[in-house]
Amino acid sequence: MINIAIFGFGTVGSGVADVIRNNQAEITKTLGEGVNVKYILDIRDIPGVVNDINIIVNDPEVKIACETMGGKKPAYEYTKLALERGISVCTSNKELVDAHGVELSEIAREHNCSYLFEASVGGGIPLLRTIREAFGHERVSRIAGILNGTCNYILTNMKAGKDYATALSEAQANGYAERNPAADVEGHDTARKIAILASLVSGQKFSYEQVSCEGITGVTQKDIADAEADGMAVKLLGVYEAEGPSVVVAPYLVPKSSPLYAVNDVFNGVMVTGNMVDDVMFYGRGAGKNPTASAVVSDVIECAKNQGRNIHTGFADLKPVASVNAPSKPAGRKFRVLGE
Repeated sequence: MINIAIFGFGTVGSGVADVIRNNQAEITKTLGEGVNVKYILDIRDIPGVVNDINIIVNDPEVKIACETMGGKKPAYEYTKLALERGISVCTSNKELVDAHGVELSEIAREHNCSYLFEASVGGGIPLLRTIREAFGHERVSRIAGILNGTCNYILTNMKAGKDYATALSEAQANGYAERNPAADVEGHDTARKIAILASLVSGQKFSYEQVSCEGITGVTQKDIADAEADGMAVKLLGVYEAEGPSVVVAPYLVPKSSPLYAVNDVFNGVMVTGNMVDDVMFYGRGAGKNPTASAVVSDVIECAKNQGRNIHTGFADLKPVASVNAPSKPAGRKFRVLGE
């Protein structure tokens, strides 16, 4: 039995516990033994939950921790402490990966454990591991993705005739958007995700601050109707181009010929272009309790299979990219067109 801990027992953390409980038979079949949640760490006073990180990191039976707290504090301190004790960490925390992923990956390598972050981009879509393992020989020239389910839900509903305020209100009522939706609708969430993807495929560290970022708050129903009349849809995309390089988050016009055109509601879609494989499409639920938790548990299984050794993600070797271009919009157009 592999003993693990969960840091943070909110939506994703409780989802991790649910996945392990409900799919224990499948996990045991895959891993050869079961996974046991020995500790849950949270600042709240919840029965069966511990509040002291030292109880966990000083227990030699704990081999893996799932960091699902979000934000940088105290997630950074807790993750670093666990890795320094040789405890592998699996995280859904894109903000922490963007800000400290290189450092934490190096600490993991030094202590023969792993720092994995499949759930930080694309929710339940098996995106990062596939790119890392199956695209390692490819020269990736472009990544273009719908990486925020909240924005995609809003734009889908605006296409159906609702105004922005109504679509946002419904997204909040359905639990897709926070009370303060700025991180989603202003593009910051997508910016962190495309920065992680760009770093993974380029061998250089792109940071969230280097992404040219524009959200969907300026998109109108007229914009969407005009796009539809031209055979296109307005989508918030994160786009990495190796030539330049450039990393952009902005509303794009996506033609019907692109598979991204048909990605609607809270779903995510990511197109990866390699020099040999050409275009590959990833599609699935990019957020939500169970899909994101499933991605965390997939990392738990990989770490459990590789106990005592470091899983190479490439992040520990990244150096900051020297400069990033911020391409201007085409003259006379409100939006860029995907593919132009």
